[in-house]
Amino acid sequence: MRRTAVLLIGLLFAAVAPAEATEAGWALLREGGQVVLLVHANAPGTGDPANFALGNCHTQRNLSERGRQQARKLGALIAARAEPVEKVYASRYCRTLDTAKIAFGPGLVEELPALDSVEREPELAEKGHQIVLDMIRNYSGSGNLVLVTHRENVAAWTGVKPREAEAVIVAPEGDSLKAIGRIVFN
Repeated sequence: MRRTAVLLIGLLFAAVAPAEATEAGWALLREGGQVVLLVHANAPGTGDPANFALGNCHTQRNLSERGRQQARKLGALIAARAEPVEKVYASRYCRTLDTAKIAFGPGLVEELPALDSVEREPELAEKGHQIVLDMIRNYSGSGNLVLVTHRENVAAWTGVKPREAEAVIVAPEGDSLKAIGRIVFN
């Protein structure tokens, strides 16, 4: 009986924590001037096929219909609840570009190779991290900057293990990035 009560209390706190983190994240985005690492929306599977080629979506994991719905929803929520998005950069993978374009419109989106998967190209991981870190350090816009990337990149750069289509608001901290807010859209 006691174990059941402890388990129920733990589940209650687990359910409340993401909601509180999400509201704190929205508060930051309403202030503007924030940088958001956004994990691409649902793309079933893991990794990419052996014949993977950038620029050829037929050789990559792509957004599912659920992923497209997630992208539309998160874009609408950010437009309604936050300061305007000033610029969006995305990795060159189809699933990140599609997430960005569906959520924010193609006119704001620019490809940024530094946001490509650190797992696929580990030799470029450190250079990509430095480019992203410098970009974040130098960002001074009044709107929010969104960087659409991969779960493994966010984990490597922040220590946070995000969900699909999760937004992690970051700030530079030494040679790394610190998560200062999170928004879970699912």
